[in-house]
Amino acid sequence: MGKVCIECKYPVPVLYTTSQTAYDRKTGSPVRLTQCPRCKHFADKYVEHDFVVLFIDMILIKPQVYRHLLFNRLQVAEDDKPDRSITRLGVLLLLFDVYLTWARIEKQAPTPSSTSTLGILNQQPIVIQYIFFLLLCLTETIIFHSTIRFISFYYYGFTKPNAVSTALLVSSCTKLFPILMVIWNYDVPAAAKSVGWAVVVNNLEALRILLDVSYPKAALLAFSGALVRSLSTNMILYWTGLPMSGWGFEGWV
Repeated sequence: MGKVCIECKYPVPVLYTTSQTAYDRKTGSPVRLTQCPRCKHFADKYVEHDFVVLFIDMILIKPQVYRHLLFNRLQVAEDDKPDRSITRLGVLLLLFDVYLTWARIEKQAPTPSSTSTLGILNQQPIVIQYIFFLLLCLTETIIFHSTIRFISFYYYGFTKPNAVSTALLVSSCTKLFPILMVIWNYDVPAAAKSVGWAVVVNNLEALRILLDVSYPKAALLAFSGALVRSLSTNMILYWTGLPMSGWGFEGWV
């Protein structure tokens, strides 16, 4: 994958130049952005923006920011080796998912009996409880990603499965919104559903841009992964005797 213009997807050799002769009088920066030869816009304006701007534009679902992240900044190498920052992001999202899942299940059964599964689990040390929900969320994540990677390879012919996971993780940054629960105490299930649907829309946009497919195909791909994930999750919760999650998107990642 080469560098591309985030406006028209036209390949460009470099995104910017850095030298004293390339001094930009308008911005006062020694970095001069490359102009796309096709659309005449800057090839990638986000190279000068910080994470806050990127995060806001991701929330606004701007396709340009996803092209910047997936093709220019977090570019997957030819050997399909993911960027290290993506691994750290995946761990962070998993930990947030553990918190949300744990809070949601306890919210659905606020007064568990001592003989119920949740009651027995609550009697265990906090480390055991955390490991249980960590393994549950890790299983859900692996199933979701594996399903979409499988379909994108065998039906869409996309040969970089790690790039698919990168797109899913990057577009799931909105799951970090529940950190506001530390400040404001609001209804966990309702908040989780709102965040889940926001992740859905961002996942669709990221998959559409990465695979270069239409919205219906991207939606079919994403919802197939969500369906398999929901079925698997509810089966695990049913076997363990815990409250099932229904068909929402509380833990989309």
